Amino acid sequence: MKRILFFVGIVLLILCFAFKKSEDPQHWIRINQLGYTPNGSKVAVWCSKENVLPKKIELVNAETNEAVYSIDQLEAFGAYGPFNKTARVKFTSFRKPGRYFLRAGNTISPIFKIDQDVYKGTADFCLRYMRQQRSGFNPYLKDSCHTYDGYTLYGPMPDSTHIDVSGGWHDASDYLQYTTTSANAAWHLLSAYQSFGRVFSDEKQANGLDGKNGVADILDEAKWGLDWLLKMNPSDGIMFNQLGDDRDHVKMRIPKEDTNYYGKGFERPVYFVSGKPQVRGKFMNATTGTASTAGKYSSTFALAAQVYQEKDQSFSKKLLQKAEAAYRYGKQYPGVSQTASVKSPYIYAEGNWVDDMELAAATLAQTKGSKDGIYHTDAYSFAKKEPITPWLGKDTAHHYEWYPFVNAGHYVLANGTINNNQRDTLHDYYEAGIKAVWNKAKQNAFYRGVPFIWCSNNLTVSFVLQCYWYRTMTGDDTYTELEQANIDWIFGCNPWGTSMVYGLPSWGDTPVDPHSAFTHLKKYPIDGGLVDGPVYTAIYKNLIGIKLNDPDEYAAFQSDLAVYHDDYGDYSTNEPTMDGTASLIYLLAAKENETRPTTNGGWTAYPPIHPAFTLQHGAIVRGDTTKKSIAIVFTADEYVEGLPVIQKILQQQNTKASFFFTGRLYRNKAYQPVIQQLYQQQHYFGAHSDQHILYNDWKNRDSLLVTRDSLEKDYQNNIEAMRSLGLLKNGEPQYFIPPYEWWNKKISKWFSQRPVRLVSFTPGTRTNADYTWPEMGASYKSSEELIDLLKAFEVKHTLNGAILLIHAGTDPRRKDKLYNRLPEIITLLKTKGYHFTTIDKL
Repeated sequence: MKRILFFVGIVLLILCFAFKKSEDPQHWIRINQLGYTPNGSKVAVWCSKENVLPKKIELVNAETNEAVYSIDQLEAFGAYGPFNKTARVKFTSFRKPGRYFLRAGNTISPIFKIDQDVYKGTADFCLRYMRQQRSGFNPYLKDSCHTYDGYTLYGPMPDSTHIDVSGGWHDASDYLQYTTTSANAAWHLLSAYQSFGRVFSDEKQANGLDGKNGVADILDEAKWGLDWLLKMNPSDGIMFNQLGDDRDHVKMRIPKEDTNYYGKGFERPVYFVSGKPQVRGKFMNATTGTASTAGKYSSTFALAAQVYQEKDQSFSKKLLQKAEAAYRYGKQYPGVSQTASVKSPYIYAEGNWVDDMELAAATLAQTKGSKDGIYHTDAYSFAKKEPITPWLGKDTAHHYEWYPFVNAGHYVLANGTINNNQRDTLHDYYEAGIKAVWNKAKQNAFYRGVPFIWCSNNLTVSFVLQCYWYRTMTGDDTYTELEQANIDWIFGCNPWGTSMVYGLPSWGDTPVDPHSAFTHLKKYPIDGGLVDGPVYTAIYKNLIGIKLNDPDEYAAFQSDLAVYHDDYGDYSTNEPTMDGTASLIYLLAAKENETRPTTNGGWTAYPPIHPAFTLQHGAIVRGDTTKKSIAIVFTADEYVEGLPVIQKILQQQNTKASFFFTGRLYRNKAYQPVIQQLYQQQHYFGAHSDQHILYNDWKNRDSLLVTRDSLEKDYQNNIEAMRSLGLLKNGEPQYFIPPYEWWNKKISKWFSQRPVRLVSFTPGTRTNADYTWPEMGASYKSSEELIDLLKAFEVKHTLNGAILLIHAGTDPRRKDKLYNRLPEIITLLKTKGYHFTTIDKL
């Protein structure tokens, strides 16, 4: 059976079932067993085999058994998988750290944490599996294996020529080794070290045994894979694609127990990257070139050259030379290089290669800087050939057909020295892929849009990385909940209620009987291994050689849609993979890094917006609706006659506010003294454009009326006007209100890359209509009407987190100035328990 929950959880379950009849439960609450960060998205999923939705679900403190938060509005969905009724249960606004569970009547969830440290140490934990997968010398077994590898096939040298390629990582629970997966794994480990090295510890030596060596364990592990890749690419134009083949699958055994499976003693075959079809069971594979493999060599060597530039210049220089040679080999023979098999038809049937060459060119461009512009040109050319990774939004694909499952080339290239239009295009490519998945995901409570093909968990992690890279590059938080839902899926918020990572979390329901010789034969734990994940039931029923060894503890949750088994006999859903685990290590490092104090490390456009905030077209229009905080913001351009009055009222009311003015107003000497006085009184000042230009067509919001260059020039002039008044002691302001409060998502992305957050008024509060005058007819709103509308909004929606916009001046035709009614508005809202703050503290 599975690892059990906390002792308290057991007690609660006993109490729960004490009040239930003896029949099987029909309702479940699925959660991320690892836990949730205080400022992150927090969603569980209600699942019922009956057509039942609870009226409310309570968040309960596991220590006191007291309800601390109530979720009264569930986001209802229909049937999914084995369930007749499902719903998303959102408690994002609750942020107090602690141990909790969710309760709906007698149905309770497992206990989980809300804490800043839920990801702490998880990436290091998963590194255990990578060390356990080592070939050559295995530090877990403290023994050597596969030391005679190997003999060549399909190469320019005579077949059976010996070549030393001992080392590297076993691919999964068999002991084959592939350049494609190993290079991808090494790239992710190197990138994790480069971007998030501070989250990794130094507890192991380079050989994987206990003992510090002054090098982060993540880099030691990456180096192990890197050294093997160098062996597999011994000279220019000589590179190999795989070590061993499916003759390895005779039986499960510990690595050192290999015998003469290949007819040459302990040697295993090494398949040359020939660019031509090679054996696939009774057939031949569909190899068309070398670029898919050569590109992976090149990108990994180029990234390693960056990492070792300061540590070992000679080694770095060698790696760069290897990267460029591999890149040339890929360009010489464009096409895919598929893997080989002898007995069965199952191979890594890779079907694309331009993504590999894009990543290679982008990484080389980054490594060489401005020394060789051809790599930038090549990378962008490759990017345009495959804007969206083909599996995104699709229902199926062949095994490893679109590998790697995420195009990291877009990410690396977008962070290089390319022009803004090209960068925007790459961001759009990423978003288009995310939208393709979202269009499927939004139809079910789990937000599941990833297809249930073989290694679906690997696809899930890769999709999260695409969401994460898009968000951190653009500052666009539109897909934050989708991103987190896919993380939650991996750690238990799925129909089966189990984590897909062996031993993580240690107190949770995680795999214990994976398709692995280590666990099955020796009862060795395979800590940190990411298993393949659920597959379509139709796929499962047609696979060769699957037979469950034990009763299915998840039988109640299997369906016609998909199956998952924690059973040694199911290699399709429960076999851990080295490359999937490496991708997960990068993801977990990124998540841990996000929860640590911010630094300048990594490629991050802007920290994520608080998930409890309300966004509109990428701009913040409301803060945390659980807090009785209000931000009053004043905007102005040509009219600002009310500023002295506003200053006096704010001082009398002891209230802080925020001011967003145009550059030409900041340059107006008549108002500079009062602006500086307000600044000294610690009110917030931001930009509102220089010339108050209209960004978007009023009738077609998606139609831009400005170029990025003209917008940025106008904004920069606004900033310079502020700087000349001494309003920018700490660099640029963090927040910006667009002119006319009219913008679109593209504008929001452009600003977030500075990084600047767009903000605007809370829709429905209506105070922003104080610019109108009587001659405007029905559009005109008097101050009395505006105050009444504000009161009505407060009664219906509250003003928690609201942003109230009032103009600091209006057209002279308006005599009824709303800013004169500020004392009334502020006093009224204070009596209702609201407090006022500046926009940066909302």
